[in-house]
Amino acid sequence: DSTRLRIISVLLDEEMNVGDISAKLNMTESAVSHQLRGLRQMHLVRARKSGRQVFYSIEDDHVSRLFSLGLEHVQHG
Repeated sequence: DSTRLRIISVLLDEEMNVGDISAKLNMTESAVSHQLRGLRQMHLVRARKSGRQVFYSIEDDHVSRLFSLGLEHVQHG
């Protein structure tokens, strides 16, 4: 899903909350939240609560490497 890939790409650089992700990708917070739920279920991103805010980041280095390899493959294909 291209939307999920876009979310992963912005989380590669830094941890973000739903508002930051939605602003960066020009999407609604509802749409971002929906996609993040799926990414969490697939263990691709993790959530960390800080007060009332929830911050999302890439689950681990394996996800980052797989994303980078997939992107490299598409660019050279």
